[in-house]
Amino acid sequence: MWQSIRRWFDPRELRSVGSTPDYRFSLANERTFLAWLRTGLALVAGGLAAAQFLPPLPLAHLRELIAVALLLLGGAVAIHAVDHWARTERAIRLGEELPASRFPAVLALTIGLGAVLLVAAVLARAFGDP
Repeated sequence: MWQSIRRWFDPRELRSVGSTPDYRFSLANERTFLAWLRTGLALVAGGLAAAQFLPPLPLAHLRELIAVALLLLGGAVAIHAVDHWARTERAIRLGEELPASRFPAVLALTIGLGAVLLVAAVLARAFGDP
């Protein structure tokens, strides 16, 4: 694990494996990394917005739970982004198959489930108030 984290910060080690690829592949990998970072930032912004602007919800501390979940998810996306970038860049340089990841599916299901739960909370509030 520590070796993987070290690779994130040491471009010399990354360049020491394999051969220099066509720069277009490295730039495409970087664009994908930046897209993941934007997703992480959007989740963090959503968490901050939930903490500051959501009205009290029918369940105690639901607003705070939503905010913390979004903040943690945003952090996880950012960590995944750099790890996936490094593993993909290494695979490109070595001419190997690109690393597979279940993370996009897990992220999509988590966001979908969160949306369903929020719809339930909004409906409970709408029909629960006299």
